[in-house]
Amino acid sequence: MPDSPALQPRKRRLAIAAWPSSVFGVLVVLVGVVISMPPASAQLKVATTTADLASVAREIGGPAVDVVALARPGEDPHFVDAKPSFIARLSRVDMLIEGGAELESGWLPALLLGARNPKIALRQPGRIRANIGIEMLEIPTSLDRSQGDLHASGNPHFLIAPSNMRILARRIASGLESLDASNARAFQDRLKSFEGRLDSKLLEWRSRLEPHRGRQILGYHNSWIYFAREFGLKVDFVIEPKPGIPPSARRMADLITAIRENDIRAVFVEPHVSRRFAETLSQKTGIRMVMASQYPGGIPGTEAGVIELLDRLTGDLARALEQPLGK
Repeated sequence: MPDSPALQPRKRRLAIAAWPSSVFGVLVVLVGVVISMPPASAQLKVATTTADLASVAREIGGPAVDVVALARPGEDPHFVDAKPSFIARLSRVDMLIEGGAELESGWLPALLLGARNPKIALRQPGRIRANIGIEMLEIPTSLDRSQGDLHASGNPHFLIAPSNMRILARRIASGLESLDASNARAFQDRLKSFEGRLDSKLLEWRSRLEPHRGRQILGYHNSWIYFAREFGLKVDFVIEPKPGIPPSARRMADLITAIRENDIRAVFVEPHVSRRFAETLSQKTGIRMVMASQYPGGIPGTEAGVIELLDRLTGDLARALEQPLGK
């Protein structure tokens, strides 16, 4: 005779109670996994230390990523104002992309310690150091504090060279795929599109600067050697005598002589350094100041990304190099 409706719920409770404890454990784990899994349409949260890294990440990730750069485009990446809000942001991200090569060593480690995010720990898929795989220049043979702020891994200002952008873009695509396999095809398609646009523009940029191959340019900090090598230029002179040390009157006099003797026609002026030294050199020699930055948004009209930034830089520099020294 079938059980009455009143007895059926009680029998179901008794049957469930008879399940082994191991079954309950499996169910709890499965429910926890389902609850913790983000919806398929959720964006990956990506933090980058600088705006150039953010630009490449957006190129590859597209709508599948939400990217935020910690440093402002006009900020010196060596000395970023590390706000407490950065710790909260880093605690929630799925991926961190940093320049590496000690570029952020003065401010990033403390933020990571406070964030305590295992997703972006070293050697995790969510942690990308951009210098890995790059042919680093100016690796010091010894570290001597009397030489200023040196970088043991080499000069960290490498991403302004398009060939290095390509290397980073591929690493970002691979990292994003490891975190979001469902969008792997989209990441590869966007990578191919970015590389195609970069290659096309590189031909244009090289054509602009080819007439000036071998010519010297001047910067304040030694941050343009990768750019110079990419386009056949030279940066044998910089305004600061050693990294982090401002020029003396004697240094400025030597630079005036060097500019005249080497017919140096352009000096890069970046937003995070004082203009007065470049202005003095321009007044004394006629060298042309070129507003420059290695970070999209660092100079007006370059907010859209690294390709637009290089478009502006190569165009402005070519125009400056076409003009002889005025004095």
